[in-house]
Amino acid sequence: MNRSIPCVLMRAGTSRGPFFLREWLPDGDEARDQALIGAIGASDPLQLDGVGGGSTLNSKVAIVSRSSRPECDVDYLFAQVGVGHRSVDTRPNCGNMLSGVAPFAIEQGLVPARNGTTLVRVHNVNTGSRIDVTVHTPGGRVTYEGDARIDGVAGTAAPILLNFLDAWGAVTGQVFPTGRRIDTIDGVEVTCIDAAMPLMIVRASDLGLTGREKPAALDANIGLLERLETLRLEAGRRMGLGDVSDSVVPKPVLVSAGDTDDSITSRYFTPRKCHASHAVTGAIGVASAFALPGTVASGVARAAGTHRLVVLHPAGQIDIEVELKGTGDTAAVDRAALLRTARKIMQGEMYLPDYVFSRPQAQAASTSRFPRKALTIIVPTRAGGGNDTMARIIAAKLGPLLGQEILVC
Repeated sequence: MNRSIPCVLMRAGTSRGPFFLREWLPDGDEARDQALIGAIGASDPLQLDGVGGGSTLNSKVAIVSRSSRPECDVDYLFAQVGVGHRSVDTRPNCGNMLSGVAPFAIEQGLVPARNGTTLVRVHNVNTGSRIDVTVHTPGGRVTYEGDARIDGVAGTAAPILLNFLDAWGAVTGQVFPTGRRIDTIDGVEVTCIDAAMPLMIVRASDLGLTGREKPAALDANIGLLERLETLRLEAGRRMGLGDVSDSVVPKPVLVSAGDTDDSITSRYFTPRKCHASHAVTGAIGVASAFALPGTVASGVARAAGTHRLVVLHPAGQIDIEVELKGTGDTAAVDRAALLRTARKIMQGEMYLPDYVFSRPQAQAASTSRFPRKALTIIVPTRAGGGNDTMARIIAAKLGPLLGQEILVC
């Protein structure tokens, strides 16, 4: 198997990760996933042996190819690679990494650039949805320089417009997959919504929070994380996603009042750690629940038409343009658009380590008598500290020995 492959490392939105053409990676999903594990360095919680950053925000991969759909230009497969455990999850989508797909596709010759701006029609393979992405291409070349600014990223860059066209119900087949806009789980009202990303939304006040806590404080609240995970597991079952104990969807979200009638405050979990800012797909889901009546996140009643809404997050805000059709119980979100930026960091050859292609845990997993769901180590101190790091190192060693995924909370 080829141990060196081409790679482009990009900052996309508020995430970062390697971008690959599908043809650059090994054939077959199993070999592909092992290559991604080696690229990110997933086996180590600090990801020292790869290009990951020791966080779910920097353990992401985008795989791009010519589209299999005639109405689209490119296919985009997102992969979330494990932090401290060798896993690859292609069930979720990532809107931040999506913002790098169009410039990458143009520069790799998949889409011809126009003078001024270029529209790239992206098919997200994870969800089956389509997103139209507009990139600045003066003189027929991608530019990363510009005056657009997004919260959570230093400096400015060229604007990239993401227009989500059919992301509602893309994963489960329904915007509200339980058939209700509010469910009660273990005495807590939640909204289960499939809008760009399957989410379980909870009022922060229902869990004794203000909703404006900093991510570090939420991550240190072990009781809260356990409660959210319990609610999330049941929400996943009700949404038709099955046992989600080893999946990152649905994502839990805590919401509270915003600063105006057109804003809502959100704390987004990934799912066992609070996001330092906010996922784009998560923001689409939160804004949809905010705009529609009858959810735990609902704001003021809104007429059909275009509305500019704001999702407030720990690092600032995301501005979203939402188009509603219908009113009352028949109201639905027709599309949502928002602005992101991206930057190419480096391009070249990536060298993959041999060890990722030998899987000693595979045999252990087949003979293990342990339960099939993930085991959890609970660290009763702040996230990111010495105890947390040591627990993740131990978990990385235990996983292959037990043939189990080990989670650290």
